[in-house]
Amino acid sequence: MERTCLAVILAAGDSTRMKSSKSKVLHAVANRPMIAHVVDAVAKTAISSVALVVGRDAEAVAKAATIDGVEIETFLQRERLGTGHAVLAARDAIARGYDDIIVTYGDVPLQTEGPLKAARQGLADGSDIVVIGFHTDKPTGYGRLLVKDGELIAIREEKDATDAERAVTWCNSGLMAINGRKALDLLSRIGNSNAKGEYYLTDLVEIARSLGGRVTAVDAPEIEMTGCNNRAELAYVERLWQERRRHELMISGVSMIAPETVFLSHDTVIGQDALIEPNVIFGPGAVIDSGAVIHAFSHIEGAHVAAGAAVGPFARLRPGADLAEGSKVGNFCEVKNGKIGEGAKVNHLTYIGDATVGAGTNIGAGTITCNYDGVNKHQTVIGENTFIGSNSSLVAPVSIGDNAYVASGSVITAEVPADALAFGRARQELKPGRATVLRERALAIKAAKKTKG
Repeated sequence: MERTCLAVILAAGDSTRMKSSKSKVLHAVANRPMIAHVVDAVAKTAISSVALVVGRDAEAVAKAATIDGVEIETFLQRERLGTGHAVLAARDAIARGYDDIIVTYGDVPLQTEGPLKAARQGLADGSDIVVIGFHTDKPTGYGRLLVKDGELIAIREEKDATDAERAVTWCNSGLMAINGRKALDLLSRIGNSNAKGEYYLTDLVEIARSLGGRVTAVDAPEIEMTGCNNRAELAYVERLWQERRRHELMISGVSMIAPETVFLSHDTVIGQDALIEPNVIFGPGAVIDSGAVIHAFSHIEGAHVAAGAAVGPFARLRPGADLAEGSKVGNFCEVKNGKIGEGAKVNHLTYIGDATVGAGTNIGAGTITCNYDGVNKHQTVIGENTFIGSNSSLVAPVSIGDNAYVASGSVITAEVPADALAFGRARQELKPGRATVLRERALAIKAAKKTKG
């Protein structure tokens, strides 16, 4: 029978070191709040529910933590009296008698399900407490995990450690798993006889062992246990997340010329054989299919780029942009809520908004879909194999039929039928010699002003 599990996520810190008007766990990594990364990680361990311990910005934190399919119950921690006290804020949830309790933190956004599953397995194998540790070549400041005969005998804080213990490089991450049937009894035994008068979760190691329980530790990659307390650490965590995700994508078959210059969102999807050139930013909701090319200095958010399509350089795809196979959106172009048909080309200096461009159509340089009248947005529909001349303004709502031709410099305000040629510009007139007259007049005015001065 599958073991039940409650994940207790501690997210009630005051976040003073972040120096922000909002809770630390609301700050984003890869365009996703830190707390959502953590909930996603614990959700992949087959948990039964989440107990979210909140403090500052409680409602906003609970909303940011919400993920489809995950049952979350929030508990308010009114006082900050240590990690043991924080876990007991979720006493009512813990008392329901889960097999396993996982305790983790809302400001550790790089954690994955692997170490959490390993900790749960340790409980299934008979441990009462399983501590998650990590190996580091810079252990200064961390509690050391002291293991003997396969059991964790102590977590020794650095200030209390001997020289030999300080040489240990296996460190405490703060994350742990607790036997759910014994959790309340163990947690209630944590005291506060220490310099700060706080209740420390790490005391569970000694408590469980004193009661004859088995305590073990499992290892996690150091990167996954990286916490975040200030803006500098937030930038560091972002860097680590980006490096890890870029590597995963390149191993899966995505080409990046200068990966360190490409920035991804938590939900960016890029298919095999896609090519990403330098200095590309993906906002949330970007899907790039196999074989697509994203040229340098492009920004893509909420958009889909189909196989064989090309974007940029210096292009912006906003939410709702949908490029079909073999289409192209070139340099200094912007597409918002626009569908670009198969093989269609929007090559340069163009804005396509709230529009549909048919297959095989060519949009000339400087074309604008005038989609906003100051109050409402309107649609432009352009048919297949149509040619829109350069510097044209298409005033929505308007439709242009298949195989139509719009002359350069036109302002189109009415329907253009299929196969029609549309001119929407003033007739050109010539005034022979007038340029000389105008130039001489301008020079005379300039000279007169200079004389007066």
